[in-house]
Formats: sequence, C-alpha cells, structure tokens
Amino acid sequence: MPVEIPKETWSGGVRVVTLGATAAEGGARSHSVTVGGEKTLPFMHFEHPAPHRPAIAFEIKDRRPDDWSPLLLQAWGEAASSPASWAKAAEDAGADLVALSLSQVDGDGNPTTPDGAVRATRAVLAASGLPLLVFAPGQAELDNALLVPVAEATKGERLVLGICEDKNYRTIVATAMANGHLVSARSPMDVNLAKQLNILITDMGLPLDRILLDPTTGALGYGIEYGYSVMERLRLAALQGDAMTQSPMIVTPGAEAWKAKEAKVGQDVPTSWGDWRERAIVWETLTAITLIESGANIVVLRHPESVKRVRTAIDDLMSVPETV
Repeated sequence: MPVEIPKETWSGGVRVVTLGATAAEGGARSHSVTVGGEKTLPFMHFEHPAPHRPAIAFEIKDRRPDDWSPLLLQAWGEAASSPASWAKAAEDAGADLVALSLSQVDGDGNPTTPDGAVRATRAVLAASGLPLLVFAPGQAELDNALLVPVAEATKGERLVLGICEDKNYRTIVATAMANGHLVSARSPMDVNLAKQLNILITDMGLPLDRILLDPTTGALGYGIEYGYSVMERLRLAALQGDAMTQSPMIVTPGAEAWKAKEAKVGQDVPTSWGDWRERAIVWETLTAITLIESGANIVVLRHPESVKRVRTAIDDLMSVPETV
C-alpha cells in the first residue's frame, strides 16, 4: 500500500531577483543570473519545484590581498595580482557571479580613492561577462565615498552594491535607485533587524525585487547553528506571507570560514586535524552547503576547489528523484 507524503501549502514565497543586465537590457553582461522564486522550504521538490538554482559567487579583491591565507593566494597564483585577471580566472573556474571586494587601502598603504574603486570595477566588467557584486570595505563613510561613484560609472549594469546597513542605507539606496542597481542589505543575526532594514529600504522607494537579504552568519563551528536558525525563520516568515522577509538571501561563507583557526592555521596544530589544505577547503565547503540548505540563494566563496564541491552538492540537491 503506497504511503502518501503530506504536503504543506504556503501562502507566500521568495521573490525573484535578477542580477546583471545584458546588452538588450541596457548593460554589458554576457547573461544575467536569476535567484529566488521558492514556494516551499529548501529543496522540498515534492511540494513545489525550485525554479532557480542557488548561485555561487567568487570573491576577488581590487588588489592582491595581504590578509588572505597563503593557500588561497597559491590557488589563484598570478591571477590575484590584478582584479581583471582575477575576474577572468574566476569565470573560468566556474563562478556564476563575481564579487569584487574593495580594500580600505591600496597596495602602497594609501586610502582607496573613488577613482581607484571605479577603475577596478570597470576592469572587472571588461574582463568578465558575469554579473557583478561590489562590496565596499565596511566603514559607512568610506563605503559611501566609494560606492556612489562606482554606481554612477556603471549605470544600467544591475550591480549589487554592498554593504547596505542601517548606518549608510540612505546613500547606498539612493545611488542604486538613480543608477539601476541592486543592494545587499546586511543586518546582524536577527530576524526583526533584517525585516526592519528592508522596511527602511523600501520606504525610500527601492523595489523589493532589487534587494538581497544578508542576515550575516558564522562559519562551521563558530555560531553557524544560530545563523542557520535565523535564516530558517526568515524563510518560514517569507512562506507565511511576510513581504519584508521575502528577499533572496546572500551569505559569505568564504570570508567566514577562512577566519576560523581550523582553516587559517597550518602549523602548531594537533596532527589529528589532518592536512591543512584539505581541512580548510572542507571548512569552507561545509559552511556553504549548510547555509544553502538553510535557504541561502547566493553564496560567496574564495577557493576554486570549494566551488567545485559546492556545485556538486547543489547538483545533488536540485535533482528530483524519479518516483515509481
């Protein structure tokens, strides 16, 4: 006797958001990337098929970083010496998106200038046809100073501008509205704060289909269970019809995982920890997969091997088994 699997019906869902604009859409991207659209909990295909795959972004920098693990710099080699070559290498390595992180200072130790930020962004756009996310250093005044000229210089490309927080959202949202871009809205690990930031952003007039929700998270073993819980609650609220929680979610497991000592430290550790490179890649991979299973629509990673493994996991999660 066959067993009938009970199915949940939800009144709401995750909004569809498209990143990047092709020539026909006023930009210069080779293609756009669409995320969101889910109407059930992650990968419960028997209730409702997932219309779009989770997307993977490679994080690159505007200069060769001096605070990244040598394992990462070894993996990228000379490509990490310039944002253009790095973007091209990221595309060749299988990225869906490129996430350019602007540095607080340039290679000579001088503060990054608006002109420097614009040059780096234009170089990436010229080198790769992938949709682009541009993240400023994370200091409100500097972020405003760098992102406004970047947004103006790339009008129509449908970039994602970040980090849009409660400290600087007015400036970031205004320039996104004026130049046809999206924003990545970051809040601490709290459902109500994430919802409140979306309310503030939409009150300024930015449509919800141009907002990505960044609820912040930790790495594997470093608070990820709390981040998972917050993301799960955001997804449940979205499915229950709360419009301010229905934005697709973006998370940065690459940056988080490579902060963890298990990924960062290669010497003077217990031999039971095993090979440093493999351990670090596993830390990033498992962090990303865990967050994807909690509802992340975009994950930003750093190591090429992690991307291969996460993509394989996404393939498995997106496959729908045949029923007899």
